[in-house]
Amino acid sequence: GGLIRKFDTAYFMISVDTLEENKGFAAKEHADFPMLANPDKKVALAYGVINPEAPPDRQFARRYTFYIDPTGKIADIDKAVKPATSGQDIVTHLEALKVPARK
Repeated sequence: GGLIRKFDTAYFMISVDTLEENKGFAAKEHADFPMLANPDKKVALAYGVINPEAPPDRQFARRYTFYIDPTGKIADIDKAVKPATSGQDIVTHLEALKVPARK
């Protein structure tokens, strides 16, 4: 989160896990950003990160990063998220999209 904070942007994670599971993950990983629980998978299905054809017990969310511009339009989607470098990868995408620095 520290690398991303220098940009004038909002960021959060949506998970298909429950609120309790997200709280545990946030505590374990020392997450300093909002995490939204989506256990009914409606948002994940709407964004196409879950295969709707899969049986419900096999509907896992893919780890994608969506970049949404100020008008609400999706500016970019990173479908090759690598957890180990995701912070720096997000910074690289924000720079490429010319997101301004926070004032």
